[in-house]
Amino acid sequence: MSYLSVGVSPGNVPVYHGTSLKVIDKRVRIAELVLRCLICVSGIAVAILVGTDTQVREIFTIQKKAKFTDMKALVFLVIANGIAAVYSLAQAVRCVVGMVRGSVLFSKPLPWIIFSGDQLIAYLTVAAVAAAAQSAVLAKFGQPELQWLKVCDLYGKFCNQVAGGIASAVLASLGTVVLSCVSAFSLFRLYSGDKFKNGGRW
Repeated sequence: MSYLSVGVSPGNVPVYHGTSLKVIDKRVRIAELVLRCLICVSGIAVAILVGTDTQVREIFTIQKKAKFTDMKALVFLVIANGIAAVYSLAQAVRCVVGMVRGSVLFSKPLPWIIFSGDQLIAYLTVAAVAAAAQSAVLAKFGQPELQWLKVCDLYGKFCNQVAGGIASAVLASLGTVVLSCVSAFSLFRLYSGDKFKNGGRW
């Protein structure tokens, strides 16, 4: 049996299959690249919107400055999305190099490393969004039972910019979840039963 095409991301590990799957391989590669670029851009947007957000108000002749470091959840959000952006940029470069060369660039264990990394980033970004969203709800609506004030009534500009950052973070987290599914699909296709039946190489 002849094998007509080689290569699938992540890791550019060789996969031997028929022509009918060649288009799928190409679409998977393109989808992975687009998702990684989306996550990178969204992560940078989060870091800029939230990390640079400040507002100063004068309360009883005392100036109070709101900044993202005042809320640990926002610090976590900025760090998590910064990590996701750097990781996605590095992986996007790998994808581009692999598509240009169209050859095996790395050893076989790399797909497992990339799969694990994508899973970790997905968990990290989703957890960061959940924590930031909870803090945002408290800042917006307060907690009357505990006499917690509605912070956004005092720092409207600050809250609006944080809201934009959280929206970008949601987009990034959704991208990481979809990307982890793409990575899983690409990885576990290597272990499909067809390769054993057809005597395909690893």
